[in-house]
Amino acid sequence: MAVDGLELPGPPGATGPGTLAAALAERLPSRSRPAVVVPAEGFYRPASLRLEHGRTDPDARYTDWLDAAGLAREVLDRCGPRGTGEYLPALWDTERDRAARLTHRPAPPGGVLLVPGSLLQGLGLAFDVVVHVRVSPAARRRRMPADRAWELPAFDRYDDEVDPVALADAVVLADHADRPALVLSGRWA
Repeated sequence: MAVDGLELPGPPGATGPGTLAAALAERLPSRSRPAVVVPAEGFYRPASLRLEHGRTDPDARYTDWLDAAGLAREVLDRCGPRGTGEYLPALWDTERDRAARLTHRPAPPGGVLLVPGSLLQGLGLAFDVVVHVRVSPAARRRRMPADRAWELPAFDRYDDEVDPVALADAVVLADHADRPALVLSGRWA
């Protein structure tokens, strides 16, 4: 399951893809579904590739940061129907800018794999279910810290080119982080 959207600072309990994935992972075992969270950020490319066009290039943020092939190969394909039933928690350590050097771990039988991150749809990744955390452009501009404002055009482009709301199975409307709203779409509508 992909939990797609923009993680923005907000009040405690703010709804973003990482926050939502963690909350789901915490609740699923009580429903007999063990869960594993594998953040997409663990599959960002090395800084030399990610930041090749500068540290504040919104086009690079949109197209060059995520190693989608690595995420598919090391997580989604391995946990898919023809896979080995194991996953790699992270491929790259962006803080130290080096390989994470982690080993593959077994996915829990009958479990749910949650992949929180941003700009995940439209890449051909094989997610069974996609939950999109929708923050309107106006709310993004209000809530985005000044040092990250350069990213805003990447998210605007994503909305225009991919239309993640139309592709998602469920949408969490999160303009007001303390009052999120769930909208079911696709096969769940």
